[in-house]
Amino acid sequence: MSADTTPPPMPAYGPAVPPPAPPGKSRTVIVAAAAAVAAAVISALVTVGVIGGTEAKPAPTVTVTKTAAADDGAAAADDEATQAADDSADGADDEDGVYALDDTVVYEPDIEVALTGLERAVTGEYADPENTPYLKFTVRLKNGGSKPIDATQLTVNCSYGRKGKSSDSVFDSEAGLDGGPETKLLSGRSLDVPWGCELPKGEKLIQIEVTPDFDSDPAIFTGDVK
Repeated sequence: MSADTTPPPMPAYGPAVPPPAPPGKSRTVIVAAAAAVAAAVISALVTVGVIGGTEAKPAPTVTVTKTAAADDGAAAADDEATQAADDSADGADDEDGVYALDDTVVYEPDIEVALTGLERAVTGEYADPENTPYLKFTVRLKNGGSKPIDATQLTVNCSYGRKGKSSDSVFDSEAGLDGGPETKLLSGRSLDVPWGCELPKGEKLIQIEVTPDFDSDPAIFTGDVK
C-alpha cells in the first residue's frame, strides 16, 4: 500500500451571487413608487390651487345679481310720482272714470267738463216725452287749449236706479232743451249746454255719461239727487 495520497481538489472562489428574489417582489416596488410619485404631483397641484399661482376663474354656473343703489330707488319713486301726476292731467282724476255729480273733469288738451244746476222738473204737453218727470242740468264745457274744439261732437247719455235703467233725453223747447250745440268752442271760452234726462219721482240715483268729443273716453258722473 502506497503512502502517497492525493489531496482532494480545493473549491473555486469567485464573486458572491445573491439569492434569487421571490417572484412578484420587483413589480410591487415599482407600483408603490409610481403611487408615491402620483400622490406628490396631486399634492403639489392642490398646494398651487390653494396658495394661488394663477387667478381663479368663476365656474360657468355662477349667477351675478346686481343690487340697485339707494339713489336709483329714489329716482324710480320720483318717476312713478311724476307719471301718476301726468296720468291725472290726461283726463282721469279717478282711475275708472267715475266722478261725483259736482266734480270737474279735465281732458287733454285742457278741456274741462262739469255739471251744474241739477234740479227736478216735469215736461210740458208739447215736450218729448210729454208730462214726464226728469232731471234738468247744464253741461259746462271749457276750452283751455290753444285750438278750437268741435262742440257738436258732445254726447250725453243717462241711466237711473240701482239696476241702471236707461233714461231717455228730454226735448222741451219751452224749457230750453233743444239738444246738443251746433258750434265750435274757441280757445279760452266756455259753453253751457242745457240737458234733461228722464228721472221718475221715486228714483234718486242718476248716472250721466258725458263725452266731449269722438277721441275722448266718457266721464261718468253719478250720485243721488233730491
